[in-house]
Amino acid sequence: MRSVGLGAAAAAAWRAVRWSVVVPVLQLVVYVCAAMSLMLFLERLYMAAVVAALWLSRRRKRLAADARQRVKDDEDDLEAGVDDHGCPMVLVQIPMFNERQVLDDSTDPAIRELVEAECARWARKGVRIRYESRSNRDGYKAGAMREGLRKPYARCCELVAIFDADFQPDPDFLRRAVAPLRRDPGVALVQARWRFVNADDCILTRIQEMSLNYHFAVEQEVGSACHAFFGFNGTAGVWRLAALADAGGWKERTTVEDMDPAVRASLRGWRFVYVGDLGVRNELPSTFRAYRYQQHRWSCGPANLFRKVLPEILRSDRVSPWKKLHLLYGFFLVRKVVAHLVTFLFYCVVIPACVLVQGDVHLPKYVAMYVPAACTLLNAACTPRSWHLLVFWILFENVMSMHRSKAAVIGLIEASRANEWVVTDKLGSCKQQAAPVAKKKKQPARRREVHVLELAMGVCLLYCPSTTLSSLAKTTSTCTCSCSRRRPSSSASATSAPQHPPDRPPTTHYQHSSSLIVSSLVAGE
Repeated sequence: MRSVGLGAAAAAAWRAVRWSVVVPVLQLVVYVCAAMSLMLFLERLYMAAVVAALWLSRRRKRLAADARQRVKDDEDDLEAGVDDHGCPMVLVQIPMFNERQVLDDSTDPAIRELVEAECARWARKGVRIRYESRSNRDGYKAGAMREGLRKPYARCCELVAIFDADFQPDPDFLRRAVAPLRRDPGVALVQARWRFVNADDCILTRIQEMSLNYHFAVEQEVGSACHAFFGFNGTAGVWRLAALADAGGWKERTTVEDMDPAVRASLRGWRFVYVGDLGVRNELPSTFRAYRYQQHRWSCGPANLFRKVLPEILRSDRVSPWKKLHLLYGFFLVRKVVAHLVTFLFYCVVIPACVLVQGDVHLPKYVAMYVPAACTLLNAACTPRSWHLLVFWILFENVMSMHRSKAAVIGLIEASRANEWVVTDKLGSCKQQAAPVAKKKKQPARRREVHVLELAMGVCLLYCPSTTLSSLAKTTSTCTCSCSRRRPSSSASATSAPQHPPDRPPTTHYQHSSSLIVSSLVAGE
């Protein structure tokens, strides 16, 4: 009897807290998240419309142009960039740390010996090559590139091409990338698209390909066409050194040292060009550990940069209010902050929490079902070959949203890990395609990490649809049984009906359960 009394008291206490605290707070958060979801959806819809208009425009031009004229135009563009009498000097930088390449910033003596020997071999063949190394890692990648621009040989260069160590540009990359810079002196940056050599290695690389294809095919394309601005991707791009110097050069104040000068150069009036048909092969992280570190930097850095450049954007008098709005709202707020927060907070926390108060919180169907479904389909449209992996992509993005949201908050409040820099480990698939790799000594097996938070989030996401499916089955069973019996009188119905608070209409559990199930399946970043 005592246990029954304690259970009744606990149930009564939960009902009191539920109606006075849980339901009002949860309802408020639902409305806030609904507003953020609409912000993200409208931004995605706007970019999709622009991409569609660009595709139709280019298709019309291709159909109207004569094939011979197109070839002639291409040749003229290439000649403009490789004129023997006016060809610009291009400095090529490959920022790296502990990677086997000609340029070196390593602390491993064995790697240094390999680099020195390789440089000496090319020098004996008459190639102008010199081995230089930093004795410290001040400024990390930004510090290394800034140090490289101070060398005497950099002073005679007009442009600088930047590649990460795993990138493999085609032989005609510079001819095609330099052409827009030669035609328009107001262009500061030309960005090429990334192509992935190991996208088929595992499901992790396939999922990354889906997200990055959308970034390049939509976000970068729209930024270039409508605003002459986009975030520099840190590699596979060519900068005008005058624009880089005008923007203040490389700074190590954030972990997105590539995006920082792009924003500052844009505020100085420089324009950017994205060349979508110019691809550079590179490698995707193949391990979850490397991917987590990369995503922390890619989520924390932009949020931290947003905090630091906000006053600069507001004070700038060289750009139009429309471009300021794009920088503040579209580029930073929606894509770098809201996209992470709403994916985790709404689809991974709020909607599952509605299971506890099922039927008492109004969850708009459009924001729980239609908006995330539309955003997911718009993202998947850029990678048709991976449509069959869409469910895996959704679940993976939902779990990763916790990691990205935490990183974005760290960047916004500039917490201790805001400037954490961890080099992204890659397995060397690019080099394996070119030549066989010498066998290495077998390394001792490393203890596998257990990602407790990600596992807990996965369990939560499984629990949500399981509970709602169970509730849906019970509701359907109850409805079937009720229909098979004779309809009771109105007085009996009023007596047996569940009691709801005054001024609150009863909610159909069937609709609420179906909304939770669908939102759990289609909620993607």
